[in-house]
Amino acid sequence: MSFFKKFFNTPKQPEPEDESLEVQNLSLDQIFVQNFIKNSGKFLYCTSLQEVTQHLANIAQENSWDTIICNDTDLIKLVKTINVKTVERFSNQYPLFTSCEHLIAENGSILFSSNQIKEFKIPELSENFIVYATTSQLVKSKGESLTGIKTRYSGNIPNNISAIKNYNPNFEEAENDFMSYGNSNAKNLYLLLFEDL
Repeated sequence: MSFFKKFFNTPKQPEPEDESLEVQNLSLDQIFVQNFIKNSGKFLYCTSLQEVTQHLANIAQENSWDTIICNDTDLIKLVKTINVKTVERFSNQYPLFTSCEHLIAENGSILFSSNQIKEFKIPELSENFIVYATTSQLVKSKGESLTGIKTRYSGNIPNNISAIKNYNPNFEEAENDFMSYGNSNAKNLYLLLFEDL
């Protein structure tokens, strides 16, 4: 009798901790970075503009890039301090150095608009992106990012809003996303995240 009693009264095994509880305990930037890296993104944290330019120089040297595309006047100032030529005309020939609208924590994606990529679709651009962003651009969800764009540009909302959330160009994206529908937006992407808060 005691055998069956022991057998049927075995204590329950503790259930594995719910991942959503772990995520709830993380800060917004930690959630973003975790999802970004899980999607094969390359992340470099910067606390000074000197670190930004040093990382930019290292990325260019590591990949043997002697020319990059950049048409953002603030970012061109950073490029001028390193040994890399810039061109302003968009093409898929050279890596693109650009800013973004938002970093979306829920899935580790980066949101762009016509302010960064003009009228081009992401698949038409280079396979290689270097993105400069600040911690103040972090938002929790796609909805927050779109609301942020609407608020920031009230009356003059940019068009061509799309996101990159896969940072391995050789990977076929299985999940359809309304911001990248019909396009393979996968890019080899480096993120220079500058702490501004």
